[in-house]
Amino acid sequence: MMNDFYSVRRLPPYVFEAVNRLKASARAGGADIVDLGMGNPDLPTPRHIVEKLANTAQREDTHGYSASRGINGLRRAQAAYYSRRFGVNVDPDSQVIVTIGSKEGFANVAQAITAPGDVVMCPNPSYPIHAFGFLMAGGVIRALPAEPDENYFRALERAVVHSIPKPLAVVVCYPSNPTAHVADLDFYRDLVSFARRNELIVLSDLAYSEVYFDGNPPPSILQAPGAMDVAIEFTSMSKTFSMAGWRIGFAVGNERLIAALGRVKSYLDYGAFTPIQVAATAALNGPQECIDEMRATYKRRRDVLVESFSRAGWAIPAPTASMFAWAPIPEPFRPLGSLEFSKLLIEKADVAVAPGIGFGEHGDGYVRIALVENEQRVRQAARNVRRFLETADKTLHNVVPLNAAR
Repeated sequence: MMNDFYSVRRLPPYVFEAVNRLKASARAGGADIVDLGMGNPDLPTPRHIVEKLANTAQREDTHGYSASRGINGLRRAQAAYYSRRFGVNVDPDSQVIVTIGSKEGFANVAQAITAPGDVVMCPNPSYPIHAFGFLMAGGVIRALPAEPDENYFRALERAVVHSIPKPLAVVVCYPSNPTAHVADLDFYRDLVSFARRNELIVLSDLAYSEVYFDGNPPPSILQAPGAMDVAIEFTSMSKTFSMAGWRIGFAVGNERLIAALGRVKSYLDYGAFTPIQVAATAALNGPQECIDEMRATYKRRRDVLVESFSRAGWAIPAPTASMFAWAPIPEPFRPLGSLEFSKLLIEKADVAVAPGIGFGEHGDGYVRIALVENEQRVRQAARNVRRFLETADKTLHNVVPLNAAR
């Protein structure tokens, strides 16, 4: 009966569930799985934020319905963050809205702006909600390259010229999940200029704004001249402050788009629990050394991952930002595809990763590796992978023609 529902029919099977089931089965059998799959931060939420939550929750006046758009103090704190981090001034009353995580924000803005058949341009590979939020709203997706280079703009131009109807919006995500590509401000200037000329909406996902390793902070699209005319940007507390389960994010930018999102949200939710919003305010307004510590931890893990996996026989490009490495499947295993290769890693190496096909068909030659285990566990994963690669000729000759692939 479920297959008869229109919105459900538009969604393919959730690829990551296959990996999750195999991972759970292996653990039930006693396997020690090094889980580098889901981007779920393992670092603790900073203590001062937790204490603010606990203290606020003790008050009797904080347990009623909250504000769907977010409490005033939190919207002001987000506006202050944009001012000091990006040099962008926004009105907390009309250009900022609090979301229940950036994922919810993307899904609800899709509901707010999409008519059946509207064309939305989205990178492939990309985080699933970027495309499927619009598919669930009745839209049509046209794929763009994930890398912010000259090929991107050539594809963007072709999409605008040849799509019928003319595209409504374009989604960007830099630092990218899953590919870890980073865009510079020149890219955003060109994109905003293109969007204004072609009357496009731009939806920017900046969830990894503070997870960077080269001393060059990723910019916001709102820094580009004219961006407020066409763009809104989504950010999140999840990675910056290790608050993934708290479900606090933001949309910032164009007043008309923010108002549309607010209108939809007013029918769907009453906002996050007030003590969580108060604690998120304390996070944005409070000491920021915890962000430097988070960034340093992920950088150490990245360095260990790249070095140890390289010695194990699997060369992985070093990401300059995000909490992920986008790893090409080792050559002999590419005919399997990313899902089957990910299953093999669980079964034969006790290592879990995210198959690239889960982010779009153009991701199938890759897996995403999350920096969510400590350095010792990353080295353990590398040792497991090394044994797997060294014995594959003997143990997997019935699975994939390894000798022929070499």
